[in-house]
Amino acid sequence: MTPAQIDAAAQRLKGHARVTPLLNAPLLDAAFGKRIFLKAECLQLTGSFKFRGAWSAVSALPPGTRGVLAMSSGNHGQGVALAASRHGLTAVVVMPADAPQVKIANTRAYGAEVVLYDRATDDRDTLAASLCADRGLTLIKPFDDAQVIAGQGSVGLEIATQARDAGIDAAQVLVCCGGGGLSSGIALALEARAPGLRVHTVEPVGFDDMARSLASGTDQRNATTTGSICDATLTPTPGTLTLPILHRLAGPGMTVTDDQALHAMALAFTHFRLVLEPGGAVGLAAALFHPTSDPVICVASGGNTDPASFALALSRFA
Repeated sequence: MTPAQIDAAAQRLKGHARVTPLLNAPLLDAAFGKRIFLKAECLQLTGSFKFRGAWSAVSALPPGTRGVLAMSSGNHGQGVALAASRHGLTAVVVMPADAPQVKIANTRAYGAEVVLYDRATDDRDTLAASLCADRGLTLIKPFDDAQVIAGQGSVGLEIATQARDAGIDAAQVLVCCGGGGLSSGIALALEARAPGLRVHTVEPVGFDDMARSLASGTDQRNATTTGSICDATLTPTPGTLTLPILHRLAGPGMTVTDDQALHAMALAFTHFRLVLEPGGAVGLAAALFHPTSDPVICVASGGNTDPASFALALSRFA
């Protein structure tokens, strides 16, 4: 992975993805005693940063590609579905049956065929490989794909520019982390454009395979991929491409509880009038409930929450 790959992906994204704002709320700063900046990727097309990596990967496919397949708990699938549709390609998305219904419904609405599986009993990789072989589809991995990482790196390019405009030349950048595609892409972009900004991954407590992998220097695996409200971050293990990048460039990983993620969702609505999903709120939760730099930048990675989770966050913490 090189900065040139991220720059090329950003060029292909121009006119297709949104440049999302870097927001600040003075009353939130006052309440927590530090300046907190929020990169609002929940405002991206399909409601999350995943559209960037999906467009980057789909737009780089060779002529004659018959169709694409994605494996996703929802956000990557929605991004691939929309990107494929706009390129005139068939899309199949393999999703866990317990994914939020809003994500399943939206993935279908963007034009994809959704194939559901049981997280606990089915082998997702075997199912996806069989579909690719039977239908001649090209697999677009959710994070362990160079073009996907390059597309997510465009978030880092925007952060570098927006932080400079805000007078920020040194800060922690807190990024939600499943397999590490977003955090590694941002880390690579910041290394080239804003080396004073350093990425820290954020995961739910009990699902911190990336944090443990960074601490140990070896690939660590989660015992389970169910049991947290932060569904968007529940991957079994870091990516083979992403872990070396983050091991070189990222600081220690952080974890937050489900309650802290819900609390962050409520505060994002109160102070920014933004709707975040639990997994998309973990970066803000870490900024609020961990000791961090001042200022601190956090990425609000997605807003595809279901009504019940959003209502729970507001009823408990708003």
